[in-house]
Parts: sequence; structure tokens; C-alpha cells
Amino acid sequence: MTRLKTAVRWDMRLQLRNGFYYAAAFVAVIIAIVLWQFPKAALPTVLPVFVLGNMMINTFYFMAGLVLLEKGDGVLEGLIVTPLRQSEYLAAKLVSLTLLTVAENVVIVTAVSGFHYNLLLLVAGVGLTACFNILLGFITVARYDSINRFIFPSILVTSTLSLPLLDYVGFWQSPLLYLHPVQAMILLLKGAFQPVATWQVVYGVLYAALWIWLLFKASQRIFYRFIILKKS
Repeated sequence: MTRLKTAVRWDMRLQLRNGFYYAAAFVAVIIAIVLWQFPKAALPTVLPVFVLGNMMINTFYFMAGLVLLEKGDGVLEGLIVTPLRQSEYLAAKLVSLTLLTVAENVVIVTAVSGFHYNLLLLVAGVGLTACFNILLGFITVARYDSINRFIFPSILVTSTLSLPLLDYVGFWQSPLLYLHPVQAMILLLKGAFQPVATWQVVYGVLYAALWIWLLFKASQRIFYRFIILKKS
């Protein structure tokens, strides 16, 4: 536990030193300004979309940025000879980035809509989505050493993650989308602003948690292969 606390503090300092907090604040202001242009009646519909899109930046891409920074500074190679376990390294990233994105999105939503939302479902939706995106960001970036090589694969991944939005906006609706992990998270975010069925909330929490567990296990194997063994 002491190692994890130290790792979380290190991550937060690294994020602050490299401008991640300032970037998150800047994006939050821009999103809030855009959302203020919508009529109040439209906010329950558009807020989940904006929150989901914002989290793609400060979870998936922030995680990728941190890994590339640590690779460039030789930090990851140094971690191999320290007592910090792979699981603790990943857990520290999950804690630090999830706290950042939960705080940012709660501030955005409150600034735009006041307190007319379900805080518990918002935090659950943002927190679970953040963990999912962070781990997927690590899995995607682990094999790359530069942002240029990472960008194209990341676009493919994030585009695939956006598929459930087609169902949300009514463009393409299919029960098969309930197999997509992001569908679970969209339902939780939707539930923060609109009525949803109890079974959808239960499905959202359990299915999202399952995917996070699977990605955490996969991330440990990816860490061993691409960071420790340095395979390509």
C-alpha cells in the first residue's frame, strides 16, 4: 500500500509538471462554453456524449502520453529493478487519472446544468469509463516509442470505441451493441441525466467491471512483453 501511495503521488507530480492538469482545465473550459450554447432542455441528451468524448482525451490519450514520457525518460526501464509491481504501476495510473477525470467532469456538468443530475451514476459512469480507457490506452501504446507511430492505431481504437454512440443518437440500433463494452458505460452516463431501467444500471456496472478486470490482466501481460522483455 505504501508503494502504491508513493506511485500515485509520483504520477500526480508528473502530470502536473508536464501540463496535464492545465490541459484538462483548458479542455473543461472549452467544453463548458460549448455546452452553454445548448438549450437547457437538450442538456440531458448531449451531456453524456460530451462527457464521453472528453474522457477519451484525459484518460486514453493522457495514459498514452504518460507512458511515452516515461519511456523517453527511462523511467519504465528503471521500474523493472524497483520493488514496484506491474499491478501497482497500473493501479497508480488508474487512481491518479481517474481522480482527475472524475473531478473535471463533475465540475463541467455542475457548471453547465447545476445539480440537476444523479451524482452517484455520474461518478460511477465516469470512473468506470476512465479505468477502461486508461487500461486500453496502455495496451495500445505499450509497443510504441513515439507519438507518430501511436497516432494511427489510436485513431482506429477510439473510432471502434465510439460505435455505441450510433445507438445512442438513434442512427443504428441493435441488441448486438450490448456486447460492446462502451455501451455499458454510456448507459450509466445516460442514467445520470435521464431515467434508465434498473437492469440497465446493473448491466452497466457489472459489464464495465468485467471488461476492466480483463483489460487489467491483459495490461500486466503487455507490460511484461513490451516493457520488460522489450519485444516488438
